[in-house]
Amino acid sequence: MIALDPVLPVVLLIPIAALLCAFALWRLIAEPRGRLAWALRLVAVLLLLLVALRPVIPAEVDQRPSSSGGLEVYIAVDTTSSMAAEDWNGADGDTRLDGVKADIAEMAESLPGAGFSLITFDGEAVQRVPLTSDGSALISAGEVLTQEITYYSRGSSIDEPVELLSGILATAEEENPDQQRVLFYLGDGEQTVEAAPGSFAELAQYIDGGAVLGYGTAAGGEMREFNGYSNPLSDEEEVRDYIQDSATGSPAVSRIDEPNLRAVAEQLGVEYVHRTSTTGIDSVLSPLGVGDVEVTDGTQTGAVEFYWIPAALLGLIALFEIVRLSGALFELRGALRGAGTAAPTRGANR
Repeated sequence: MIALDPVLPVVLLIPIAALLCAFALWRLIAEPRGRLAWALRLVAVLLLLLVALRPVIPAEVDQRPSSSGGLEVYIAVDTTSSMAAEDWNGADGDTRLDGVKADIAEMAESLPGAGFSLITFDGEAVQRVPLTSDGSALISAGEVLTQEITYYSRGSSIDEPVELLSGILATAEEENPDQQRVLFYLGDGEQTVEAAPGSFAELAQYIDGGAVLGYGTAAGGEMREFNGYSNPLSDEEEVRDYIQDSATGSPAVSRIDEPNLRAVAEQLGVEYVHRTSTTGIDSVLSPLGVGDVEVTDGTQTGAVEFYWIPAALLGLIALFEIVRLSGALFELRGALRGAGTAAPTRGANR
């Protein structure tokens, strides 16, 4: 919203501008030959008034809570194709990723002031959100999560994020050894590559809690393809094909693998919770303490000034006046020189 930051009180600026405008308007009517000049002077008064009023977009302060000696929450999310299985909310066609998004939002809302980091993994692990105390950034990142592009899917391994998490957590431990850290692993436990999943045990030394959250059902669900362009959760999803089982030629079905998820939880030393659309995760969030939350002053954006726009136009009018006055001055000097040379000639004739 544009506001005014006048250089003088408005109660003074308006009367002064009104008087100057009235004078310019009077001269505009009274001097037919000088109408262009007086019209420009009238515009100049109005522009000068705008400059003096100083229209601005006020500075904004982005004030966000930051945790000091409190809690760091690391969230690892499985984004392989199986997480697009439509067995989250019965016949509604909601996917497991829908459940993940809801849980990420609940974490951000239930732990204000905590630091959050979001890691996703499919063919590779990527840190989507570096550690931040801005819960809205976490929610926004969670809302745009999509499954991997179907064409590039080459099978999944549930231990894909271990190496990346190990580096991130080790660095955090080195920089701030007194900080409390928790890890949440969100996935369906489905291991589709031939190799057995690796262990998460090396991460246990860096965390003080968390949970493994499992998504999906024993009956399983079919998965729609994702080409990387269309929104996999849009209203147009019925036009997309389902991922096919190469062995049967029918739509492939993904099922939750709870033994794998329980093994991950045991290796991390945290509890395993099977997620459903009818329950929340308060049971795993309520024991967590954020600690003392310090609200920082935040970063302040500078005010956006607009006075320069009328000032630039005012400068053009001033330039026109300078040119006009310079021309008039040259004409006057020429007339004076002519008068000076003509006077002696008349005296000589006498």
